[in-house]
Amino acid sequence: MVAPANPENSQCIISYSELEERCSNLILSDDQIERVSATLLKEIENGLRQKTNGEADIKCYPTYVRNLPNGEERGKFLALDLGGTNFRVLLIHLGEATPEKEFASRIFAVPHQIMTGPGEALFDHIAECLALFVKEYKVDKEVIPLGFTFSFPCRQEGLTKARLVQWTKGFTCANVEGEDVVELLQRAIHKRGDVTIEVMAVLNDTTGTLMACAYKQPACRIGLIVGTGLNACYVEKLDNIERWDGDFDDPKQCIINTEWGAFGDNGCLDFVRTEYDKALDAATLNRGRQLYEKMVSGMYMGEIVRQVLVSLAKDGFILNGSPYDHLLEPGKFFTKYISEIEDNPEGDFTNCECILEELGFMDFTLEDCAKIRYVCQLVSRRAAFMAAAGVATLINKINEKHVVVAVDGSVYRFHPHFHNLMVQKNQSAD
Repeated sequence: MVAPANPENSQCIISYSELEERCSNLILSDDQIERVSATLLKEIENGLRQKTNGEADIKCYPTYVRNLPNGEERGKFLALDLGGTNFRVLLIHLGEATPEKEFASRIFAVPHQIMTGPGEALFDHIAECLALFVKEYKVDKEVIPLGFTFSFPCRQEGLTKARLVQWTKGFTCANVEGEDVVELLQRAIHKRGDVTIEVMAVLNDTTGTLMACAYKQPACRIGLIVGTGLNACYVEKLDNIERWDGDFDDPKQCIINTEWGAFGDNGCLDFVRTEYDKALDAATLNRGRQLYEKMVSGMYMGEIVRQVLVSLAKDGFILNGSPYDHLLEPGKFFTKYISEIEDNPEGDFTNCECILEELGFMDFTLEDCAKIRYVCQLVSRRAAFMAAAGVATLINKINEKHVVVAVDGSVYRFHPHFHNLMVQKNQSAD
């Protein structure tokens, strides 16, 4: 159980018994976590089987990536990483001596009107930004291979062909679902006529994370993203992929993009979902979908905290009955607030005070800050333990003596305790 914050050197005396009882459904028992892991394994196996894949929530898409890097790759490459409200373009030169030195990147925004507008406008925008980038770095006269990281659920049909299954993360661009995203991008680039860029591979961000890590860590077998979204990939034996339609030459393996954010869409996670999870889901554009993701990822974690705080304020647990209108607007409590609040040492509420003032609250106490921090701890710890249960499932399924897990994403990078919480839970499960 999370130890509630205990403000030192303050005049207030805080009783948490009622608060702990009220929030107890956010605390996962070891039995619940084991059940999550066991259930996830069954769902992954359903996705791998030919007979059950059609009805499976976790689709386990083969990526057609079978060879892992060995550190000897050389050359000049472009990379495009699209997976949220911003996308990144990179120019990488893998040389003989210090490959990581020659590196340039730039981040471009995806305006909301493009996220929700016609698909053609999205890919035209990406093509324009690519052209700006290659001209800025004076490589627009060269033909450089591009790796396209497209971090949305796709049915991969080859290294350069992937059809979008459904939009997530707030994207709703028309006329893209069911289409080959590589073809849409190439069409937008060719339409411009001012640059020559050829997509050589399309992959998910989890696959990209795994491959980047394997360049220096040959034992890497799992890629995990805990950021705006939640997903994982892992290296699977071809014999276990009943839907495999390629050859069985060496290496007899393929990276599987699980798309496990949809874990629980069939109700199998209802035993750990709370009223806050259900209220959050009911207000989303993709209601009833991506339920595992909605319990863990950065796009939703702050909203879960907001839901809890509104409930507590309504019943007088925080803010001493003062108006709490500032918390009623959905999305008002950002996930970054959780990281900032928990970044202060126990008993230090500097960041929490600043955040409450930013939200418009002026009449609050140290006790309020301590309780709000406690709620943040509960929600982030639950998210970390749910993510850790997923990683443990994949490690056990791979069943190799030594497995390296590559992890990336804004939640994992910026939450001050997320890594340690995941490691703590997986070590306790050993």
